[in-house]
Amino acid sequence: MIDSLTYVTAGAPPLIDRIGDTPLLRLPAFPGISPRVGLFAKAEWYNPGGSVKDRAALSMIREGEKSGALIKGKTIVDATSGNTGIAYAMIGAALGYRVRLAVPANAGSERKRILSAYGAEVTYTDPLEGTDGAQLYVKRLVAERPADYFYADQYNNPANWQAHYRTTALEIYSQTGEGITHFVAGIGTSGTFVGTSRRLKELNSSIRCISFQPDTPLHGLEGLKHLPTAIVPGIYDTKLADEHLEISTDEAHEMARHLAKTAGILVGVSSAASTVAALHVARRLSEGVVVTVFPDHGSRYLSERFWKE
Repeated sequence: MIDSLTYVTAGAPPLIDRIGDTPLLRLPAFPGISPRVGLFAKAEWYNPGGSVKDRAALSMIREGEKSGALIKGKTIVDATSGNTGIAYAMIGAALGYRVRLAVPANAGSERKRILSAYGAEVTYTDPLEGTDGAQLYVKRLVAERPADYFYADQYNNPANWQAHYRTTALEIYSQTGEGITHFVAGIGTSGTFVGTSRRLKELNSSIRCISFQPDTPLHGLEGLKHLPTAIVPGIYDTKLADEHLEISTDEAHEMARHLAKTAGILVGVSSAASTVAALHVARRLSEGVVVTVFPDHGSRYLSERFWKE
């Protein structure tokens, strides 16, 4: 007789095998969009770590293991605004690696608590320097004791964008019945945009890929970079985008409140910004299929004051 535990767990995949294959959501109707235009978003909070960054973190860790740069006893280290760090911490706990992170001190309280729950060692860096300052801190740390660390270096590691080349793009292409006409994504590390766009253009060269970034250096779009005033990620490919958009923090905050109250979709600030950018594109079209990415869920931002405005 099969005992109950064996029966329940037979064939069940490990936690990290649940990364990817996230659902594609059809977004609600917005004024000014043709009925022949479909607007969709990948709901990346369905990943076990709660964000799109699970994909890149797993890819970088697995590549580190494959190359021999990451072995037992080494500590995974990187700079992060929160979500990639959470992904490292979750996967590190599952695979038996210590994780050390540099995070800007103005990261949301929810993300700080999640990192603590997973057991990550966190140094909070100058909030005015953003993730650029966190990167510089990690580089100094690794330079002092290089043998102790596996520096995942999400801003410059090709395994970041390759995760989306292998998974996100193919999922979107399949989920839209190969009908996607426009892809819209923000620039942070740029991994999501670069990897997904590169593969989509290989699958169908007529697909237009539109990137967006905050409209000012001082902004509240967590995880996104204002490239003219930031350290440009080494993996960023300037030739991929057919168009660049700039989105304001106020627009994103307003959209986050709108989606929650009128559509029952609680998203993070970068996801709301993705919606704003996708709408800019969709409203110009007479027909088409516009797809964007929702990097994470709104539950990671509930302490932010803009919800009450």
